[in-house]
Amino acid sequence: MPLEAYLQVVAATNFKQWTCKTLEYFHADRLNYAVVGTHDRLEYDQGFFVKDGDGDADLKPIAHLYMTQVYALADALDLPPDEIRTAKTTTDTYSLEQGQNEFFFALPYDKIDLVLYRLNHGMQAARVAEETGLTVDWFERVFQDIRTKRRTMHPLHMKPVLMDPVPEIEG
Repeated sequence: MPLEAYLQVVAATNFKQWTCKTLEYFHADRLNYAVVGTHDRLEYDQGFFVKDGDGDADLKPIAHLYMTQVYALADALDLPPDEIRTAKTTTDTYSLEQGQNEFFFALPYDKIDLVLYRLNHGMQAARVAEETGLTVDWFERVFQDIRTKRRTMHPLHMKPVLMDPVPEIEG
């Protein structure tokens, strides 16, 4: 796909997220509510969100939780109904059998969640491979993919840059 076409697809996809977030903030302002984000640790860590779109929120209560912890919390609170909680994630952006999350992470949520946990806790690929029966090479590639996404997606986590400080505001 030529770069121009790719950038147009990305912009069109992001436009949907920006439009949804605009509506959320409109209704939050109208009702004097806060906008609550729904990104789990994996999505937040790896930049699986659109800046100023679904990545924006006044409060991000589960950004520190792994997806498996989010599901466990939902089970403990009996939220939401089982058919929603156990449904396979799908994409509504592209007509693919594979969800865009699996495309982005290159693994299903349950596997990438465990790999991220192990990487975050300093476990070596050899130990993880021994525990799971998978190859060291496979884990090294996934660990490197996570590190690469952290580096390349870092700008999504940055605050806007001021051209000159505003000392009265910045304290």
